[in-house]
Amino acid sequence: MRQGSHQRAETGGLISFIICAVIGAAAMNIYLEYASAIWQLMLRRFIVCSGIAAACAIVSFLIGYLSQSRSMNLKHGWLVMLRRLVESLALSAVYAATTFLTSFALLSMVNEVMGPKVFVGYMAAICATVSGIFGYMTFVQARMMNAKTLASLLPFFIVSGVCVAGLTTDDPYWYHNNFSQLGDRTTFAATMFNSTLMLGGLCIIITSYFAISELVTTERLTRLRHNRSANDPNHGYDIVHYRLRTTILGVMLTMSGIAFIGIGAFRYTPHPILHNVFARGLPVLMLVLFLLLPWVAPRLSRTVMVISDLMLLVCAAFGVEWLLGKITLTNVEALACMVYLGWFIVFSRQIAALEADRITLQLAQAQVQPSASEQLKQLESRIASDR
Repeated sequence: MRQGSHQRAETGGLISFIICAVIGAAAMNIYLEYASAIWQLMLRRFIVCSGIAAACAIVSFLIGYLSQSRSMNLKHGWLVMLRRLVESLALSAVYAATTFLTSFALLSMVNEVMGPKVFVGYMAAICATVSGIFGYMTFVQARMMNAKTLASLLPFFIVSGVCVAGLTTDDPYWYHNNFSQLGDRTTFAATMFNSTLMLGGLCIIITSYFAISELVTTERLTRLRHNRSANDPNHGYDIVHYRLRTTILGVMLTMSGIAFIGIGAFRYTPHPILHNVFARGLPVLMLVLFLLLPWVAPRLSRTVMVISDLMLLVCAAFGVEWLLGKITLTNVEALACMVYLGWFIVFSRQIAALEADRITLQLAQAQVQPSASEQLKQLESRIASDR
């Protein structure tokens, strides 16, 4: 019996789990046997273990993602293939950073619970387990990649990076000022914080690409269905100026990702002007985007529009509290960041819901209108080849 795409993804994930677990155990045993005494310290063992898991995650993700891509050939032109390669490398970097930060944070917490004397004896087994789990997760997610999958990873990645940076910083008073102070150094913690923001911004840009592609695909297929007959009662449902609206939405989402990258790339002390441009520009982008959402993305549900407005009101209320001196600027920045990430997840899941509804409708039409379904399939294939 032939397996479906989901079953093949799960089967490949299990194979990836076994291979990554074996590699993780072997690599950690080699490291423990041949590493110098200075590299046998507990935190450095955690760094190596997290690095091994991240390497397994990269390879597993690339194999899963590229094996299901329809544009990894010169059939659609070398620019399409180059774009897919750049996209794959960017996604693998995000997954590698997420794997490293998450595994390092988990190892540190478990070490605090069990104690170093007990924990140190299980490093090979722990490395095998962590590598296997992340190998399985990255392969399955790569095979079923969409905007919802990537957006769900985004807050987990950023929260892990910020938490690890906050726990390892040598500045105990950073929280009393603002988030920029956490990254305004050249230490390991500051570098991790800034790298997290930059990779998070890259993740937002890539997710926006998936979202805009799905909005364009949905609109084109909707117009194709409605234009088959002049008597179609839904003929007037097509969005006016949808190209302009979608372009504006894509530009604003991309600019928000660039703002995250700029905040991490330009530390406040050597680049105060550039840092403030990106840091203060992000709330402005949020305000404009949330207010324009009903126009730039009209196919989203009205509930999303209302929630976006409520998010703006909450951020405004916290801003007033800060101006009155009742809370720190760090609280306001943390809230604004989490609000935007939360909204971005909701937005991406709405896009995924549009995709699921489109696929369901196509399957229903395939049963009653084979010829029309074939036209839709051909159009979708052409659109997908352009992504």
